[in-house]
Amino acid sequence: MRWETGKVDPDTGKKIYDGKSSTEWTEEEAYNYGLDRESDIRNNRYVSRADGRLTFEAWSQLWLQSIELDPSSVYSYRKFLRAQLIPEWGPVPLNEITTLRYQTWMRRINATYSKNYARSLRILFSMLMDDAVTHRPPLIPVTPVPPHKKRRGRYVRPEREEKEEVPTADLHLLAENARQVWGFTGYVFMMTKAYTGMRLGEMFGLRREFVGPNWPESEADPGLRKRALARYCGEDPMPVIRVQWQHKYVRDPDRPDEQGVPELASPKYGSARTLVIPPFLAELHRQLLDSHDSEWLFPAMDGGPLLTTDFNTYYWKPVRDGCDARTGRYARPALPAVPSFAGKRIHLLRHAHGPHLEEDGASDLAIEERLGHVIQGVRGVYRHVTPEMERKVVDVLQRRWEREQS
Repeated sequence: MRWETGKVDPDTGKKIYDGKSSTEWTEEEAYNYGLDRESDIRNNRYVSRADGRLTFEAWSQLWLQSIELDPSSVYSYRKFLRAQLIPEWGPVPLNEITTLRYQTWMRRINATYSKNYARSLRILFSMLMDDAVTHRPPLIPVTPVPPHKKRRGRYVRPEREEKEEVPTADLHLLAENARQVWGFTGYVFMMTKAYTGMRLGEMFGLRREFVGPNWPESEADPGLRKRALARYCGEDPMPVIRVQWQHKYVRDPDRPDEQGVPELASPKYGSARTLVIPPFLAELHRQLLDSHDSEWLFPAMDGGPLLTTDFNTYYWKPVRDGCDARTGRYARPALPAVPSFAGKRIHLLRHAHGPHLEEDGASDLAIEERLGHVIQGVRGVYRHVTPEMERKVVDVLQRRWEREQS
């Protein structure tokens, strides 16, 4: 049985046919099979054998060129493809990738690599297969990746990250260590991180025009400036900062092995936001701005941007783990380790911010928006943060700071 595929050979202009033979067919069965294929073609369900023979590697390269993503995401996808997916699946035609073979591969990946790394591979592979199905014309009729929530085999209880309590005193100890490592700038940096929960890239990208003494008067958007002045600079003002940017390396997808160039980009998930801060922190910001003329609120030790430093090695580790005394040009006293942060990322300060606010009665809605999270469902549609909620946040943070000073 032969049927028209609906395609035309671009070189000859002739129609392209597909076909299939079976010694078990009757004439009527063969005719009905051909009618079914023509129906599939009319309804965009038909997958020709030639389309299905496209290899995984060829499809992945076409797919990367077609999607519009942040260059950092494209960089990550290329790394996963180069390290794992193409070595395993590169020469395999799409229509020969089966569910059992996929599951065998994923079982090997799960046994070899971390949970997060395996999850990233699974998500990328699933996206590639899903888009091969929805491609027009389709490259495969169905995805070989089964729904992830559908459990088969022995039940394994999911592991949960163990959360540790972070005393406010430890946050202040970090700030004092940072003062010795990095001067007054380091002290204010750690206090700001602890009392705002900002992401590290947002801290790196905090420019002086977006800090309380200058903002909202410096705001370029007239509508936002008017609203912010009315809300935060009226009869009962509240000190604020504006999280407008994150400073990050933006990679060129066509040069995946290069680090990229530093750029100011929108915060993660587009979470630009205004943060109220306690009076003590606003005063620290004012003093810090008066002490230097950098465009950044937190310049590096050499006066440049923090992004271009080895922040983890030279700024965070000695603050977190402590260090011995040293003399000479870079003299400083011995610094004590902060036990609750031993071996931890600086991101733990962000994790601690929400519970500290909640302990003292701040609104959960105000906490979520403060952290830059998207409020899902009905709560996100019908509820909003009021000035009184923000005032509560200011009071909670100021009182927490005052308790540590007494």
